[in-house]
Amino acid sequence: MTRFKNSFIIGFVLLSLAQCGKKESVLVTNENKRQVLTDYGKQNPEKTVIIETGMGIIKIRLYDETPLHRANFIKLIKDGYYDKNAEFYRVVENFVVQGGVPLKKLDYTLPAEFNPTLFHKRGALAMARLDENNPGKESSSTEFYFVHGSKYADWEFADEEKELGLHLPANQKKIYTTLGGEMSLDGKYTVFGEIVEGLEVIDKIASVKVYVEKPYQKVSFKIRVENN
Repeated sequence: MTRFKNSFIIGFVLLSLAQCGKKESVLVTNENKRQVLTDYGKQNPEKTVIIETGMGIIKIRLYDETPLHRANFIKLIKDGYYDKNAEFYRVVENFVVQGGVPLKKLDYTLPAEFNPTLFHKRGALAMARLDENNPGKESSSTEFYFVHGSKYADWEFADEEKELGLHLPANQKKIYTTLGGEMSLDGKYTVFGEIVEGLEVIDKIASVKVYVEKPYQKVSFKIRVENN
């Protein structure tokens, strides 16, 4: 049996468009999102992001293989979306640490950009999404999570792969047994980056005291784009 249920992610109700702290250069909508984000990505090629928390600094590398997600994340940061009230508001130890700005959503979703070489290893960065009425598995435009996960034993893969409909290559299995991760999320949520420095910060956040997966004490963060 799968060790975790996937139904938890991410039962958000998309609210009406909220204004960002800074004026957006171009408004993204469901009608123009592919073209706007493609153009924005060409003009803004950065793929290094720094997150500062009270528990330490996390350095992230965004993937070229997921251009729409990369461009969207860079745009949100530069437009100031996360400048006020950003926090890690959902913590599930040995699973995920989820962040964003609660009750502040943008009224568009991102086309899924699944890539079998980009998977939910420990430290992976992925976008959350609505589970219901979302056959294309499109991502939230604003809510993201880091994989905390746990290490797998070799004997777990046969049942897990059958249960999840996956066939993992040897190199991926090795990472899941040595570094850890959460394979039940593979092929369901778009992975678009990974932590390159500061994995221990995710361990610290994942260990905070929570009530129904919400930290007792607010875990705020600041985020910025770093020139490559």
